[in-house]
Amino acid sequence: MQNDSDRYFVLTGGPGSGKTTLIDALRAQGFATAPEAGRGIIRDQMAIGGPALPWQDRALFAELMLAWELRSWQTAHAEPGPVFFDRGAPDTIGYLRLCCLPVPDHITSAAEKFRYARRVFVAPPWPEIFTHDEERKQTLDEAERTFRSVTSVYAELGYELVPLPLASVEERVRFVLDQTGLQ
Repeated sequence: MQNDSDRYFVLTGGPGSGKTTLIDALRAQGFATAPEAGRGIIRDQMAIGGPALPWQDRALFAELMLAWELRSWQTAHAEPGPVFFDRGAPDTIGYLRLCCLPVPDHITSAAEKFRYARRVFVAPPWPEIFTHDEERKQTLDEAERTFRSVTSVYAELGYELVPLPLASVEERVRFVLDQTGLQ
């Protein structure tokens, strides 16, 4: 791998498509991972009664997502090998577009400067596994629109989109490791 971003692998897509489960399985195999910003921010904001929640202040929520993603990117430098990210900085642009909010120049700049491996793994909508919980309040329709929004941003930024198969976690792990040459 020629530079750090070549070893930073993003998994993206809509909510409820199995990204976090796959990230957890990769971590269980000993790979370094970066957790999803959205869930962490929601947990933290709910714990402190903060306003940066997607159902309260979407623009502030996006700013915290960006900060989280940039910190995850910087933290990955300490890892000697590949790092799998549960979403990346471009997801923030996709989120803002989904919400019909303006995308500030600094967020576009961050997505252009803080790069990941050229191949980005995308988890397509998967109605059979989609569920709601305390932090995931989106409908399946919104999850599908999120998928389209974030994948279009990655494509615009020149990433190659690699759809994950609708398969077991073990099969998805094998697929990702084969595609990255880490098998």
